[in-house]
Amino acid sequence: MQLLDGEFDRLPLLSILRGVRPNQILSIAESLYNAGMRIIEIPLNSADALVSLELLAHRFSNELICGAGTVLSPEQVKDVQNAGGRIIVSPNCNTQVIRATISCNLISLPGIASPSEAFSAIAAGAKRLKLFPAQSYGVDHLRALKSVLPGQIKVYPVGGVDETNLALWIKAGADGAGFGSSLYRADDDARDVASRAMALQQCWRDTYVR
Repeated sequence: MQLLDGEFDRLPLLSILRGVRPNQILSIAESLYNAGMRIIEIPLNSADALVSLELLAHRFSNELICGAGTVLSPEQVKDVQNAGGRIIVSPNCNTQVIRATISCNLISLPGIASPSEAFSAIAAGAKRLKLFPAQSYGVDHLRALKSVLPGQIKVYPVGGVDETNLALWIKAGADGAGFGSSLYRADDDARDVASRAMALQQCWRDTYVR
């Protein structure tokens, strides 16, 4: 798991491809890879999400870290693992999902908002937390959360994060971020997605200093 953790942390920007279809996934993933992105999440409420994930994992098995979002049960954790996913992302803090993820030797990224949820996730074994929906809470909320969390715990805002505010989230303590509609919307042109990805990476490199 150490190698996977290192890969995840090298450029901890998650491309969230909600609504992507199996006949689109490889071209969009190729554009993201060529633009420098290395982590892709396919939400399970996308059409044929596990089919897309299996195609992605097979094509980019040693080049991208891929996984699923909107994972709500331990059974779905196993489905994602069987499809080749290595990341389990949830909108909520479900300790059963967290424990199932860790028992499968996958990366857990549960959704949290409050300190209570954050510490419940940590007690279940999570090392990374997804602040969601980030825009509902704002950068001051993240700053306050980071002040009470153990130093080794990493927090990633997701929801409303884009190139106009990413720097503010980084300065508030974000250890990475996830990008949904600010990066990809269903049926977007692959070239447009790549252009947005490069802009987000540039902002990260210009701002992130630890």
